[in-house]
Amino acid sequence: MMPQPVTADPLRGCARPAPAPGPVERANLLGMARPRLESFFESLGERPFRARQVLKWVHARGEGDFESMTDLGRALRARLAEVAEIRAPDVEGRRNSGDGTRKWLLRVDSGNCVEMVFIPEGRRGTLCVSSQAGCPLDCAFCSTGRQGFNRNLSAAEIAGQVWLAVRELDRPVTNVVLMGMGEPLLNFEAVTEAIDLMLEDLAYGLARRRVTLSTAGIVPAIDRLARRAPVSLAVSLHAPDDALRDRLVPINRKYPIAELLAACRRYAAANPKQKITFEYVMLEGVNDSPEHARALVALLRPVPAKVNLIPFNPFPGAPFRRSPEAVVDGFRERLNGAGIVAITRRPRGDDIDAACGQLAGEVVARAARVRRAALAAVS
Repeated sequence: MMPQPVTADPLRGCARPAPAPGPVERANLLGMARPRLESFFESLGERPFRARQVLKWVHARGEGDFESMTDLGRALRARLAEVAEIRAPDVEGRRNSGDGTRKWLLRVDSGNCVEMVFIPEGRRGTLCVSSQAGCPLDCAFCSTGRQGFNRNLSAAEIAGQVWLAVRELDRPVTNVVLMGMGEPLLNFEAVTEAIDLMLEDLAYGLARRRVTLSTAGIVPAIDRLARRAPVSLAVSLHAPDDALRDRLVPINRKYPIAELLAACRRYAAANPKQKITFEYVMLEGVNDSPEHARALVALLRPVPAKVNLIPFNPFPGAPFRRSPEAVVDGFRERLNGAGIVAITRRPRGDDIDAACGQLAGEVVARAARVRRAALAAVS
């Protein structure tokens, strides 16, 4: 379906010196959902319906030039060019996998890059977007967490990933998953405004069930999300007991499993048509025994749950190995046999480090080394 794997230099421009001071920053309309965009136009003395026009131009039509928005008056277009912009992250590199997966390296500022991934499968096209530059949670099996945390992304930088992909791809984005770099619920306001744009009929028009937010378990924010934007929820569980999860997912020490599952039950009550997806990475000899499977069944029975079993995707220096296929199959059969719907997620894009847990592995680590060397040279 896709051409043979090709690579671009993914580090080009990723660690640049800060630009010289420039003019006052213009408002980036790319991350403004309808209410904030209406307020912006009102601040210019314009009627709120201008927001609807611009939403359609920017997101539904992929337009980034105000001059091309021909149903806006000439004076308004000139005014927008002075005070506003449509600015997405810069594409620093692209890589294509042999299985059709595509990965982009995106520069969000002079020292930070993030990655997004598109996974085609039949009529489904899933875009995996990032919400933070790096990640503060340091899950033991995840390459991204090893890079540390730099900053939250803005709503424009999150929604801008969707905007870029829709403009560049030759097939539709049918699903968006916030499963890239970062913990989305630690960047709540920007993430939920970007979600509003994904759901907005005048923008991308995705159904709530086609937008999935993945969290390691920030309990208060799960409750906030249920009230604010109850999209599909995926929980990175990875262990059936607190002792093991403390080791694999350190945020469990603050929000242990009992509190997390109580929040999941509350979320399910607010969104009764959707099951909670529990993600479970399969680590050989760590969490993949029959006893772990039985404990997981007992744990999830009170929750409307389905389980994604994720074969571990290795990265340099990883202390784990992928569970053998037969072990994964047996684990899945035990869950299914007990009435818990479980599937095995097929690794996609692992030849370009685009699979689950691999994002920003070599790329950001090397960029960080370059950045440290540059700082040392001038100090």
